[in-house]
This record gives sequence, C-alpha cells and structure tokens, in this order.
Amino acid sequence: MSDLSVVVLSGGLSHEREVSLRSGRRLSAALRSVGLTLDEWDVDSALLDRLRTHRPDAVVVALHGVEGEGGSVQTVLEMLDVPYVGSDSHACRRAWDKPTAKTELARAGLATPDWVVLPHSTFRELGAKLVLDAMVERLGLPMMLKPDQGGSALGAQVVWDAADLPAAMVGCLAYGETVLAERYVAGVEVAVAVVEGADGPVALPAVEISPESGIYDYTARYTAGLTNFHRPARLDPAAATAVADLAVEAHRLLGLRDVSRTDAIVAPDGTVYFLEVNSSPGLTETSLLPMAAEVAGRSLGDIYTGLIERAVTRSR
Repeated sequence: MSDLSVVVLSGGLSHEREVSLRSGRRLSAALRSVGLTLDEWDVDSALLDRLRTHRPDAVVVALHGVEGEGGSVQTVLEMLDVPYVGSDSHACRRAWDKPTAKTELARAGLATPDWVVLPHSTFRELGAKLVLDAMVERLGLPMMLKPDQGGSALGAQVVWDAADLPAAMVGCLAYGETVLAERYVAGVEVAVAVVEGADGPVALPAVEISPESGIYDYTARYTAGLTNFHRPARLDPAAATAVADLAVEAHRLLGLRDVSRTDAIVAPDGTVYFLEVNSSPGLTETSLLPMAAEVAGRSLGDIYTGLIERAVTRSR
C-alpha cells in the first residue's frame, strides 16, 4: 500500500466547497498517518489533464455537492478507467436524488415519511397559495422542506406554522428548482455509517444527533458546540439493531459501494424512518462517520486504507 500513488479529490465549486476541503484535509492527514503517500487535488478544469498525465493508482472522492455525490466526477473517473473509492456514478445519482432514493426504499417495504415533490414552475403556474394549501392538507404541520437534491442540509427547514410556509419555500428553492416536502416525524435522529469489507457492508454504531436549535441544518452541522452528539446513540438494543439493518439495506438496495451514511428517525413507537443517504459522507471535525468509527475502535486511516485496497483490487 505504501507504494501506491493515491489522490484525494476535494473542493470543487458547489455550495459545499469549504466543507469538502475540510473533509479532504482530514482524510489526507489520516491516510498519511498510516504511511500512505498521497496528493490532494482541488477539482477544477485541470482535473482531466492531471488524471491523464499523473495517473494515480487510486482516487478517494472527498468531494461534496453534485460533483462528488451526484455522480459527475465518478463518470469522469470511469471514462478514464481510474480506480476510485466509493459508489459508481449510477448509484450516486440514485442516492443524490432524494425522491428517487425514498421511492426505491419505500417500494422495498422500508418506512420513510410521506412526501410530495414539486418543481418551482408548479407554484408559479398553478398559484403558490393553492399549491401550498394542498401540501398542508396532504402532509399536515409541522412539515419538513428540503431541496430534492443536495447535501449538508442546505435549504432544509421545518415549518411549524402555515404563515411561514411561503418564506420557507423561497429559502428552499434558493438551493434547487424542486422542493421535497415531507411529513415531519418527531423522534430520535440518528446517522448510521456503513463500511464494506471482506464480509460485505457492515453498519458502524449509530450516532444520535441533538441540535440546540431543534433542526440539524448547515450551521448546526459544521459549527462546533451547536449540536450534541451521543455516541453511540441512546437506543435500546432492538432499535439499535433496526437502524443498523436499515442503513445496510439502504446501502444494498441503492447499489452503493464501499462507504455510505444513512440518516434516520426513530419514532416513539419504535418505527425507524429512512430520511436520506449520503454516498460521500463528510469527514470534518464535526462529521458523523469519524465519530462512528471512533466508537467502533477504528480510525479513518484504517477504514480508508482498506477501501483503497478494495478499489485497486477491483481494477485488476
């Protein structure tokens, strides 16, 4: 492994650029600590030339936003036949599009909050008030709003009062042309990372998320001290098993590979609801996969060294 040429991709031009750079720096430090030699590349217009002229043995995608999670950079790596850690481009697209992921899992019998998906044009053409009233009638209040694609909870918010819905919708649409509105489910919010090894995908211990503001939005995710994390999550054995099973099943059903993170809610009656899945989990100081790895007694360097080895082996 120490002889491999490894590149960590991060940065890019999405709204999540700074988060991605932080993930890339932390992952690079973790890999260097276990003896790997690597380069860190920012994703820009020079990427294809660099991949051709300095072809690495393996790439690790620490890129967030549509480039890293929506399958774009994966498609480029596949075209150039460069081995990389993470899900292939098709699986990334399924996971990135939240309604697609919810539909796939609901079809398989997994619980997920009831939802509707509407593009901006529908509100404009049919009348915003009438459409919003119909949404409230269908989903009730409170209601969760989020862009149908995107990460880091950008544009996501809970609406408690119908009077606040128009402004919330505008805020959500600032990050995408289509809104995913969900029935709000109260309960214990958890994140479960899944890592593949010789025995297939295995769930790491769940991390419980308790933001001071009540919603795990962008600020709560990346500002130290604004969210309390319980690691492992304060769940009874049955619930802990259920969330682990859900995360592994989501990983499998969506065709994900190597590593993923599933977000879920455990309702008071014990039902576990799938919220969304991330094919390129954050690795910053406040991110959830590193916390889960620590509880499991594993380091990021250990986990990703194994995933790099898997990526190189796949290419042979």
